[in-house]
Amino acid sequence: LMFMEICKIYDCKMLEIDVIGCSGPVFVELWAAWCGQGRMVGPGVEELSNVYDGDVRFVNVNVDEAKELVSNYNFFSIPTLMIFNKGKVVTQQVGAASKDAYKNMIDRALENL
Repeated sequence: LMFMEICKIYDCKMLEIDVIGCSGPVFVELWAAWCGQGRMVGPGVEELSNVYDGDVRFVNVNVDEAKELVSNYNFFSIPTLMIFNKGKVVTQQVGAASKDAYKNMIDRALENL
């Protein structure tokens, strides 16, 4: 599995294919350009996407560019970071946290898969 680049998702169909339909773990980051906390989280998530390259797929959703997706899935709090596995949310963090906190979140999720 090669995932290095963070996949940007804009609509429900992309979410269904790239997250819900993915057989392995997917780290989803919900953010917006106007949200300072969301902008702070981005660089750490990018670093982690390289650390877990091949093990975890990383997906980015800009809530301002994905309004239909946000309302259909009730994604309203940002930043929100979730890990999906086989189409289901296995863990989530609402609000900004450190890169280490996200790394721990990913490691715990991987241990439980």
